[in-house]
Amino acid sequence: MNDKANIIDEIKTLSLINGTSGDEKEVISYICSQLDNIDSVNYSVDKLGNIIGFKKGNKKPKNKVMLAAHMDEVGFITTFITDDGFIKFAPVGGIDVKAAIGKPVVFQNGTNGVIGLKAIHLQKQEERDNLPKFEDLYVDIGARDKSDAQNFISLGDNFYFKSEFFEYGDDFIKGKALDDRVGCAILLKILREEAENELHFAFTVQEEVGLRGAKTAAFQIKPDFAIVLETTTACDISGVSGEKQVCKLKNGVVISHMDMRTIYDKELYVLANNTAKSLDIKAQTKTMVAGGNDSGAIHLSGEGVRTLALSLPTRYLHSPACVINKSDLFDTIALAKEMSKILINY
Repeated sequence: MNDKANIIDEIKTLSLINGTSGDEKEVISYICSQLDNIDSVNYSVDKLGNIIGFKKGNKKPKNKVMLAAHMDEVGFITTFITDDGFIKFAPVGGIDVKAAIGKPVVFQNGTNGVIGLKAIHLQKQEERDNLPKFEDLYVDIGARDKSDAQNFISLGDNFYFKSEFFEYGDDFIKGKALDDRVGCAILLKILREEAENELHFAFTVQEEVGLRGAKTAAFQIKPDFAIVLETTTACDISGVSGEKQVCKLKNGVVISHMDMRTIYDKELYVLANNTAKSLDIKAQTKTMVAGGNDSGAIHLSGEGVRTLALSLPTRYLHSPACVINKSDLFDTIALAKEMSKILINY
């Protein structure tokens, strides 16, 4: 199997694992199993669940460079069970309520369900005119009553979009949790390759609820430079034009200049763009200031960390149907590898 097929298979594996913020244990287990088979890698799992380590190189680097990708995905948590056996819940991370209505879900223990809402013919006019809130929704697990539901579900149980992974069209890939299992797959790929210089890494937890794992990971590693491997919202869809598209699939890796949490190191932003141009790697930037990622915590750690974010443009982010394109994936890999080499001796 060729190298490109290998990483698609790994993205599929990671996409289908469930692990929302605070419940990343299955993702942690998988990534640790892969790291155990990579020569010259040393790692540990910290108290929050971050996987932190380094890969030995043949030379002592001038700078400590950290590559980071977050393991958690958006999901849901059980908050109440009604007398008639329906599950009330809250989102974990930023999910648009419209993306949840009517979707099949699966609990961590394998129990299936469907997110429901009162039928439209039973809604009052004011309910029809306004978007529902999560408190209006429920999960139907097919229970007879509360006692029956409690045989399967407990308060605090997490559950997830139940979503198929597939490839379609002109090299498009659809799956849940591509934010940021794609970044995790890229980081694993880089670690599997021969390293000339020592490289530090962090697979972080709880990014979706406030960049929490990245804060402690950067504090422990104390890097000079950080490269965050992520996805970012692309709105290159019907009915959206101009700057509101933010970025486009098949236009290459997204090099961020600013988002809601970070103003990126200008010198690194220019360097990354020039490097991409010199190597004929497709690259773009965002046309709106929006979103955020682990860079927001990493660049503020300690005395400050010079930080670069490299992201894949992704449609329908934080939904059961995230969509990326393979060409952007390979552009991101290529630029991440080159920038890590440059920054180690920058």
